[in-house]
Amino acid sequence: MSEAPLFAIPEHKQICPLCQHELVMKSGKHGPFLGCSNYPACSYIQNLHPHESTVVKLLADTPCPSCGSPLAVKNGRYGMFIGCSNFPACHFIVHEEAPAVADVSCPLCHKGKLVERTSKYGKTFYGCDQYPACDFVLNFKPVAGTCRHCGFHLLAEKPTAAGIKLICASKKCQLPQAE
Repeated sequence: MSEAPLFAIPEHKQICPLCQHELVMKSGKHGPFLGCSNYPACSYIQNLHPHESTVVKLLADTPCPSCGSPLAVKNGRYGMFIGCSNFPACHFIVHEEAPAVADVSCPLCHKGKLVERTSKYGKTFYGCDQYPACDFVLNFKPVAGTCRHCGFHLLAEKPTAAGIKLICASKKCQLPQAE
């Protein structure tokens, strides 16, 4: 029983449009691609899977604020998003705003608010909304308060087997707070 190949290799040879040499399958950090066999004299490459967005669902009842065309749920290179169906003429994309967490100000810059964010691995963390000017991050939910041991002006809720414990949000201290 033979298995289907991962990538279909064309029966006919593809030719480089720049130098007329044969295109060959190559592998890079973003996956396989076709590259010119005359490399490095010719640096032509061609993606096997172009990263174009595809329309999943048309939102006919919601017009684009920029051009009036209907908005659409799309699946793109970085996941699902809502954008104008009139792309490329209109580049409108709906951006989600991260909500401020319980009106807790950043203890590092004292200008921004801490907002809930999600890492590329799906884990929740809290960071200053003034990023990249301020790079304060916290892995646990922030709570307004002052550490009794070091005087740092922010506490964090750390879930444990015995329940939620308050700890100092400073990476230098992190001693448990008496409740």
